[in-house]
Amino acid sequence: MKKYPFSAFISILLFAGLLPVAAVAQNKDSIQAAGIRNMIANQQYVFKAQTASPLAGRLRQLTTEYDLQVSKEKIVAYLPYFGRAYTAPLDPSKGGIQFTSKDFDYKLSERKKGGWNVSIKTKDIAEAQQLELTIFSDGTASLQANSTNRQSISFNGYIAGPDKKK
Repeated sequence: MKKYPFSAFISILLFAGLLPVAAVAQNKDSIQAAGIRNMIANQQYVFKAQTASPLAGRLRQLTTEYDLQVSKEKIVAYLPYFGRAYTAPLDPSKGGIQFTSKDFDYKLSERKKGGWNVSIKTKDIAEAQQLELTIFSDGTASLQANSTNRQSISFNGYIAGPDKKK
């Protein structure tokens, strides 16, 4: 009989000790989501690609740093491309999805289950690009790149703040 009150007391202490840890973790997640929300609303963020998934083919891990830089003034894409291209670039060094656009449409909408959808459509690039970015509140994201002269390709990665050195 004497063991039961002592074990109940220990259980209560353990539960009370874990409760603040859960509250701190939840507060940290909400602070991270608010920071991501601010970057997206201000159009000052970078999508860092970690994997590429072509329409036909296998998932590829990216070992080089590829990104999509978004700001109010311009969109800078430096992403690889794997898949079928219907026309080849004249300059072989222009492979992949590489462009800088200063004239584009940017549409932001909230997702029902948290996170955001961003739609970017370039107007000043010869090969029209449409980028669909799905951003989750934990900072992970996926990018669908559609082009007039290539099959679409998807990327998975994360959202980061703008690079200070560039």
